[in-house]
Amino acid sequence: MLMWDETLFREPDVFEMDYLPDYFPHRDNQLNSIRYALKPAVRGGRPLNCLLYGPTGTGKTSATMKIFDELKEHTDKTTTVKVNCQIDSTRFAVISRIYKSVLNVAPPASGVSFNRIFDKIAKKLIDTDKVLIVVLDDINYLFYEGHADEVMYSLLRAHEQYPGSKIGVIAIVNDPEVIYGFDKRVSSVFLPEEIEFPRYEWSEIDDILDDRIRRGFFLGVVSDEVRECMTEYVAESGDLRVGIDLMKRSGFNAEKRSSRKIDVEDVNKAYAASRSHYLSRVFSVLTDHEKYLVIQAADAGEISAGDLYEKFRAHTGIGYTRFYEIVNKMISAGHLAADYSGKGSKGRTRLIRSGFKKEELNEFLK
Repeated sequence: MLMWDETLFREPDVFEMDYLPDYFPHRDNQLNSIRYALKPAVRGGRPLNCLLYGPTGTGKTSATMKIFDELKEHTDKTTTVKVNCQIDSTRFAVISRIYKSVLNVAPPASGVSFNRIFDKIAKKLIDTDKVLIVVLDDINYLFYEGHADEVMYSLLRAHEQYPGSKIGVIAIVNDPEVIYGFDKRVSSVFLPEEIEFPRYEWSEIDDILDDRIRRGFFLGVVSDEVRECMTEYVAESGDLRVGIDLMKRSGFNAEKRSSRKIDVEDVNKAYAASRSHYLSRVFSVLTDHEKYLVIQAADAGEISAGDLYEKFRAHTGIGYTRFYEIVNKMISAGHLAADYSGKGSKGRTRLIRSGFKKEELNEFLK
């Protein structure tokens, strides 16, 4: 029996979402591509812009943070800023985040224009001879708020108004098609290195979870059978972050039983609780129209975009343009998935699937 003052966790931080592991396997090509793009910044030059794309939980943000850590070790010529566009989804919020990183102080909350704040950023970069690298994580949220073009135009064309300023942008998205919605004046200067992050294979997930288990739990807490059960769940979801949360919850379940080992039932309960919590969090922020699309796609299993639109229009009376915007937003968030069937005009018929299982949704919506 596990005593009340004992724990199964050797290093609890290993199971936190913001933990950046030393061991970062199966992404060598992607890491090298980012290094190549940012290499000019090490010598004080303007880096190449990047577009990192792939499904949720495939290491896009973590890979960028790993390279940023390397930059800090090898040069003092760069200033790096990560902006979470889900949180900072307006032009002023993005530039305020950058201002704080460059000038080490928050900008005034009111009474100061965007241009004045940006002017201070650009002049600081020139005075200190620093190269600014900005990561716009989940940049699609800037599109939803109508600020993507403004933000990108300000950053990418800063050198025209402020000669000597050097700024590079790394945009991170799930669906790369979002990026092609940029205004021509932005797309003509963005010209990114496109770096794909595919879903992890089963064996890759198993390897990554095995490393976290060895670092985070004491020896003998997780058997091979239990680890493989965790791997199956993560492979099913395609999101490595599910595995991090799953290991943590499984450990808590075992401790609740005063057990010195995690068993398969602990994992099953952890996964059910995690999915329920995730669904609750997702549905709490979705609009009624977004919920309708997710549920209809789940009920159908797979449905063409045209057929889904007809259902949506009959239910809401909303036109195709708004439907298309909502679908793309849901795809970017991972709540819907889409593939091209090869049929229809130029083989561009989109088949839409829900990001959730029908049984999961039915159970949650009871």
